[in-house]
Amino acid sequence: MSTFQVELKRVVDDSYTIEIGYRLEEKLVEDIRRGLVGGIKKFAVVTDTTVKPLYADKIHELLLQAGYQADLFVFEAGEKSKTRKTKEEVEDAMLAKSYRRDCCIIAVGGGVVTDLAGFVAGTYGRGVPFINYATTLLAAADASVGGKTAVDTPLATNLIGIFNQPEKVYIDIAAWKTLPERQIYSGLAETIKHACIASRELFSFLDSNMNGILEGQQAACEYIAKQNCRIKYEVVMKDERESGLREILNLGHTVGRAIETVSDYRLLHGEAVSIGLVAEVKLAHKLGYVTDFERDAVIALLRKAQLPVEIPEYIDREALVKKLYTDKKVRDGKLRFVLQKGIGNVVEFEPGVFATPIAEEVAREIIMEL
Repeated sequence: MSTFQVELKRVVDDSYTIEIGYRLEEKLVEDIRRGLVGGIKKFAVVTDTTVKPLYADKIHELLLQAGYQADLFVFEAGEKSKTRKTKEEVEDAMLAKSYRRDCCIIAVGGGVVTDLAGFVAGTYGRGVPFINYATTLLAAADASVGGKTAVDTPLATNLIGIFNQPEKVYIDIAAWKTLPERQIYSGLAETIKHACIASRELFSFLDSNMNGILEGQQAACEYIAKQNCRIKYEVVMKDERESGLREILNLGHTVGRAIETVSDYRLLHGEAVSIGLVAEVKLAHKLGYVTDFERDAVIALLRKAQLPVEIPEYIDREALVKKLYTDKKVRDGKLRFVLQKGIGNVVEFEPGVFATPIAEEVAREIIMEL
């Protein structure tokens, strides 16, 4: 018997720029012309049926006018499309148009688009570069930053995927004005989550400026966009692969993701996360990590953002409790929760450990209260 040691040590620089602005389509194409992705001349613009006529069509046309080869790959809008089947359909369509490793993917849309397109980019031809052009507040706050890409399955959400960093992220605040009010409200849930885990200042800003944000005031929207990027960057920089600290970004998601799935996606992601934030702030209060005032302040801010704070009657509570076990933080068959500590901080249970086991009966009690 013999062995041979294969040395494959790597130093990788996955740094990228996040540009926040208004009507960034021409800036995107200009950056490509200036070498953002090297000498690539072929671009797959991946989008959904809602975003296509609003933004993707223009980006596609600008690429063609600039002399690049570009094609649109469009799937049905909505969380139900974030599946392995949709990923396969996009890949097959790209193969049919002779896309190979010398291409770049441009994801134009919200979190479903950036999650799915980033996953495609990581596996297509064993990896091609991609760019995120975020058109929703939710994508700006969460999905377009950090490199987590994934699809959902009937048994779990976001457990099939990879870490894959984009070449650049564009956050187009002008696009927020095209969103239905419900989508704006939904997007604010992730911003409120960021405030709860990392910034009392942001929490106070949201409380004082909620009307301006909902009306699309430029200064207020730019501020929350920058704060979302800063907070998520500071976490991801320290823990890109979610070995510890990055779990704090899942505040509200243990219950929220389960509600989203059990509702059969009648609830938007942010709406489900809002209810999850209420469940987990109540759990944190029960365990002594937040005061009565802090618990009530979080719930009041969610209400001010026009977000739900109770579980809809049509959701089966027992089915919801069972669904909690599909959460990615589950270890050895035990539920684990991230808990906030006051407002602007989280509980570190041991050095580098930010989620703690919670007995099913305790989780059930909180859920029955909602």
